[in-house]
Amino acid sequence: MTKKIVHVKHKTFETGKTNIAVPVTGTTQSEIINQATRALKYQPDVLEWRIDYYQSILDHCDYLEIVKQLRPLLKETVLLTTFRTSHEGGVSQMIDTDYFAIYRWIVENNLTDMLDIELNRDKRSVDTLISLAHHQNISIILSNHNFQTTPSATDIFKTLHTMQKRNADIGKIAVMPRSTADVLTLLNATEKANRELQIPLITMSMGDLGKISRISGPLLGSTLSFATVDKASAPGQLTVTAVRQILATLF
Repeated sequence: MTKKIVHVKHKTFETGKTNIAVPVTGTTQSEIINQATRALKYQPDVLEWRIDYYQSILDHCDYLEIVKQLRPLLKETVLLTTFRTSHEGGVSQMIDTDYFAIYRWIVENNLTDMLDIELNRDKRSVDTLISLAHHQNISIILSNHNFQTTPSATDIFKTLHTMQKRNADIGKIAVMPRSTADVLTLLNATEKANRELQIPLITMSMGDLGKISRISGPLLGSTLSFATVDKASAPGQLTVTAVRQILATLF
């Protein structure tokens, strides 16, 4: 079976390679630009803009000004735009209609390189958005986050398989472990999905227990590790420096 390689700018997402993403969680224009400037000094492969933190998300002029300032800073760094709803660990209570309206505006104006869409939103709206994004050459990460528990390996695999069937470029799943066995469940499911699915994957077991999942990607198939420079956007994130050093030592 031919494995899909996703190309975004000059970066590739593929089996055996783990890129590094740094989240930006500023609430204002100045905070966002300052965080991005600091993060980019560490030369991440991906800058994730968590727009659910952004207080002026509905102000199109302010948003466009941020993108205008970000673009010359990014150079070949990929911009991943993510609106994480409160259902899946984000900081916004935004309803589906507003969620999709914001995303559609971002896509129609080609304001990002990659877009994270939550799998468990309205199916028809998600599918329409994926189609529109692909028409604009924007790559899609379909994601699912469970902050309460770790599903079975079978369920994790089924979720990733569903993401592939739904035309995601990359499938992402994050789970919360309650034991080392839960971490192994996530890792085993990742290995199986990496063998049997065509799309690249991003998987992680969150919190301190799951830190091993953030640096095992080249071996088991996760193609992106989220690391921090300042504020972490999820429990268990390591620093960019630590992830880079560990990956270089092990792989």
